[in-house]
Amino acid sequence: MSGRPHDRRGRGLAWITWRRFRRNRLALAGLFCLGLLYGAMALAPLLAPYEPHEQLDVVNNALQPPSWSHPLGTDPYARDILSRLLHGARISLTIGLLAAAIAVVLGSLVGAAAGYGGRWLDGVLMRGVDMMMAFPRLVLLLVLLALLEHRNIFLVVTVLALTGWMDVARLVRAQVLSLRGREFVLAARAAGLSAPRVVIRHLLPSAAAPVLVSATLMVGHTILIEAGLSFLGLGVPPPVAAWGSMVEEGRSYLLSAPWVATVPGLAIATAVVSVNLVGEGLRDALAPGERAPTDR
Repeated sequence: MSGRPHDRRGRGLAWITWRRFRRNRLALAGLFCLGLLYGAMALAPLLAPYEPHEQLDVVNNALQPPSWSHPLGTDPYARDILSRLLHGARISLTIGLLAAAIAVVLGSLVGAAAGYGGRWLDGVLMRGVDMMMAFPRLVLLLVLLALLEHRNIFLVVTVLALTGWMDVARLVRAQVLSLRGREFVLAARAAGLSAPRVVIRHLLPSAAAPVLVSATLMVGHTILIEAGLSFLGLGVPPPVAAWGSMVEEGRSYLLSAPWVATVPGLAIATAVVSVNLVGEGLRDALAPGERAPTDR
């Protein structure tokens, strides 16, 4: 009813998108790296040779370079960096994924309501979005997290999500405004479907392609912001391992023990670049104007 494309063999949009996506080697490399990172995150308790908070003999084991017993070295508190890196992935990657997912859901609902709800509702919702976007996000995050004394992963996720949904709302609103006069929407309304059912069953799925690309890129951006907050001491409080806080712990030893800050820094860069490559690949695969003739 929504006119989703199929190829001549009857395969749907998902198969067509994957076929175009896999031609992009950089996007596949990014997807592979993301799979490794999230796989390592899921298996962190099995892969980590030590507990993330376990302190060895500080006198003899602090700031040890990479070795067989400590493949990535130790930090100033004689903790194994590999173990903390693996467990830190559970914090940084989970926060990035959950915060982006919540922001996309919230932004999609607000944008769809604004685009389909009429001029009055559109004006109220979008003026609220404009007010939220008027505040610099980083400043707002710093103020909110500084005021909250007892921070945990759920609080950080909530704050990041509630300050990052506005761009998605504007994107979804634009898509809904361009789609609400299409034949499949008019047919759904003529069939007696309520406004929420029209939005959820027809408009949001039809606007999913640009939202999916935006959501993918938002994951990398959120990982980077969370790392910055942890570096400033406003993320998940210690002794919980997070990549940003690990970089902060090693910044005083960049010359004497560069591995302490370099290893988590490379992990952050790998995650963000991988997500961006996947997002770029999805954008190219979902671009309707660039679809190959054999896929039409």
